[in-house]
Amino acid sequence: MTRSEADTTRALRGLASGDPSVRLRAALAIGTTPDPAFVDPLVDRCATEPDFSVREMLTWALTRHPAEETVPRLVAALGSTRAQARSQALHTLSKIGDRRAWPAVTRALLTDADDEVARSAWRAAVALVPDGAEAGLAAVLATQLGRGDRATWLSLSRALTALGEVVAPLLHTAGTDPDPRVRAHAAATQRLVRDPDAGFEFSLGEATRVVALGGTGGPG
Repeated sequence: MTRSEADTTRALRGLASGDPSVRLRAALAIGTTPDPAFVDPLVDRCATEPDFSVREMLTWALTRHPAEETVPRLVAALGSTRAQARSQALHTLSKIGDRRAWPAVTRALLTDADDEVARSAWRAAVALVPDGAEAGLAAVLATQLGRGDRATWLSLSRALTALGEVVAPLLHTAGTDPDPRVRAHAAATQRLVRDPDAGFEFSLGEATRVVALGGTGGPG
């Protein structure tokens, strides 16, 4: 199925509409009939789109295009001064899963001052990390223990847990950190590694209690 010039114009106009339902339908239409001409407009819209559902549809539409077209454009967006552009590009790269994007997930992004960018970088890194690079990634992620709110803690714990055994010594070391937030976060992550079914809130509650009582929350 080919797209006419009129369809292309209509879709581009729809992406710029003030109505989020129109933008959603436009992104759906673009993803249904992919065309390389839409990659740049989709990435550009990701940087400014205020509606979560529309952003998810934009990401889906990008995943419908060839990685050869999308990955270079998304990697370029990682250098944007706009936090949402960086965050959404990372999110989309994690969904595409093309490991050629791995070198672009830099330490600067993994430690980005914006929590949403950092969280997106953690998820992307775990999705893209090549075999043998897990330990290096875990070492960078461990420097972020204790950062942000509970949602940020959960994102980091999930990323660390996904990396497997390489995180164990890092969490053990973090369990003796002078900062009680780092110790509690490390202990909660250890508990999550040992018992994923326990849930993060339970693990965090138990770890916080142990740290408050003067322990490390780590294995006895």
